[in-house]
Amino acid sequence: MRGDGRLAARIEELLGSRHPVAAAALISPDGVTVAGRGADLEADFEIGSISKAVTGLLYADALERGEIKAETTVGELLPLGEVPVARVTLASLSRHQSGLPGLPKSAHPLRRTLALWRHGTNPYGDDLRQLLVQARDVRVGRLRTRYSNFGFELLGHAIAGAAAMPYADLVRERISGPLGLDHFYLPATADELGPNALIGRSRRGRPREPWTGEAIGPAGGIRASIQDMARLVAALLDGSAPGISALDPVAPFSKGARIGAGWITIDVKGRQITWHNGGTGGFRSWAGLDRDSGTGAVILSATSASVDRPGFMLLTEHTSR
Repeated sequence: MRGDGRLAARIEELLGSRHPVAAAALISPDGVTVAGRGADLEADFEIGSISKAVTGLLYADALERGEIKAETTVGELLPLGEVPVARVTLASLSRHQSGLPGLPKSAHPLRRTLALWRHGTNPYGDDLRQLLVQARDVRVGRLRTRYSNFGFELLGHAIAGAAAMPYADLVRERISGPLGLDHFYLPATADELGPNALIGRSRRGRPREPWTGEAIGPAGGIRASIQDMARLVAALLDGSAPGISALDPVAPFSKGARIGAGWITIDVKGRQITWHNGGTGGFRSWAGLDRDSGTGAVILSATSASVDRPGFMLLTEHTSR
């Protein structure tokens, strides 16, 4: 084990033997503690769909900068022509209420999922050009809550288009650079993985290819170390992170939950917890905040078994003190 001894012991209890390579962070008004096992604290994990929460921050920040408006459409920022998806608004994308599917049929999601199960291959290797080709054939359904990786891919690349830079550069310029996040990045290919990149594994311990790709970046392509995730959550809690209004719930999401820009808020034991989780072929992640008490927690694992319950437990047992 590495890092804070008390947190390390608690992680052992919460995660057991299912997560041999994992890390956790606790953030409170008293300071930040981190701990890990099976890897150095500088090692980077795939954070999966917590990337959507980061895209939510960038969306809110772009609104504050005046680069976009809530009613701005995807077609105003990406070269899609006169197709149905071009008329979808950024606000609806940020709340998973755009009418778009989880993934487009033209991406052959079933075929890719089967390849992942059988061979551990990366189902998300598309570049931005391929994403736009897929978008031109997508049917837009009625406006309702429907979790959409595809929607957040388009949202992130549209925001980047408004800022006239690639999404990976946008993250670096407005999130990782200003906050000093040294191991927080988006590899477009396996060749771009950092020297501390971990290999994820299935629940049975089988290695999984890294989920790299330009298109998936805004929805699930970020890698980060536990130290950088702790710094990000600390910045969210003290208000120094860009786009902090993304955390404010503005619309219903699911039973008992509301959503801001990517971030979900629920009531847990009388506390309002703002959170997001993530999962890839070989990783699981969870990050949550109790904004009223100034407390946050993060768990990252290089095994594809859920860490949601341990994450909520780690956070709530400290917010109740």
